[in-house]
Amino acid sequence: MAVTVKANTREDFRRSATNELRKNGKVPAVVYGQNQDPVSISVDSLELLKTLRDEGRNVIISLDVEGKSPIDVMLHEHQIEPIRDELHHADFFRIDMSSEVDVQVPIHIDGDAVGVREGGILSQPLHELSIRAKPNEIPEEIKVDVSNLDVNDSLLVSDLKEGRNYEIMEDETTTIVTILPPQTEEEVEPDEGLDEQQEPEVLNQKGEDEEEKSE
Repeated sequence: MAVTVKANTREDFRRSATNELRKNGKVPAVVYGQNQDPVSISVDSLELLKTLRDEGRNVIISLDVEGKSPIDVMLHEHQIEPIRDELHHADFFRIDMSSEVDVQVPIHIDGDAVGVREGGILSQPLHELSIRAKPNEIPEEIKVDVSNLDVNDSLLVSDLKEGRNYEIMEDETTTIVTILPPQTEEEVEPDEGLDEQQEPEVLNQKGEDEEEKSE
């Protein structure tokens, strides 16, 4: 289901006009794709951020551009202004609800691994899964059950269950989660002051050399 976000067309591309938009809480954006001409718009920054926070990055957005026919889009990328931590720019791409798209979906770890209860450490090298699916069949997240994983066990992309409405684009041998052995503290034996003994020896040798030169 698409979430409606209001938008306005943008025709003034001067820096002063763009800065004024941002000052008023708007973010400049561009809509492209589906072999149509790009459309420059602006949307409310807080409204877009709230939509992404509540619905996820892969949410389907219906752009209501000044009363015209709604444009179904997905967020392609957005830029955050680092100093103020504010939305700086956004790119949307048009979608066809009957055509598949490639997206990244977050992985959610579910369950309490046996190996972790025994002192092992859970390591998750892969946090997002690349999939291909129709827009209305994209999951918000992909749950991975690690309950049965023991120490030294791993869960690979190939271990994910079938029966899904999407195609996984990742290499099947990619590790999602592994349970590392418990870390043990190694006792380090002292050097019994070896370095402290060496330093005087070097100084003594230097002194002996100087005495030989003086003779």
